[in-house]
Amino acid sequence: MATFQFDFVGPERVLYSGQVEAVQIPGTEGEMTVLPGHAPVLTSLKVGVIVVTERQNAGKRIFVQGGFADIGPTGVTVIAERAAPVEEVTPETINRDIEAVELQRDASEDPKVREALNGQIVQLQESKIALGL
Repeated sequence: MATFQFDFVGPERVLYSGQVEAVQIPGTEGEMTVLPGHAPVLTSLKVGVIVVTERQNAGKRIFVQGGFADIGPTGVTVIAERAAPVEEVTPETINRDIEAVELQRDASEDPKVREALNGQIVQLQESKIALGL
């Protein structure tokens, strides 16, 4: 199968760089699977898991909290606000993230900000379930 270049940059390190067959991305407009030759798209990311398919039945999963993906026909670059390989994510780390967002929400009086933060809390809770934590 054809491949394309995938680069994933977190705030502290490069989490992935290499040739892949497909990448599933949690875009804010919905989940999308990127294959070679994909039309150019720039999308922001929501909290979720990026699934990297290196070859059939082999790949990696990376937990991401915000950022954006620059998608083109020959490659994808993800710049994440926060990210970690799923093996490094624990229930405690997600619970701490939920508590931090709840504090931000509770400190805000702006209804739009509170609504956006509530959405982040739901995404974190859903990710915790999806990761089986």
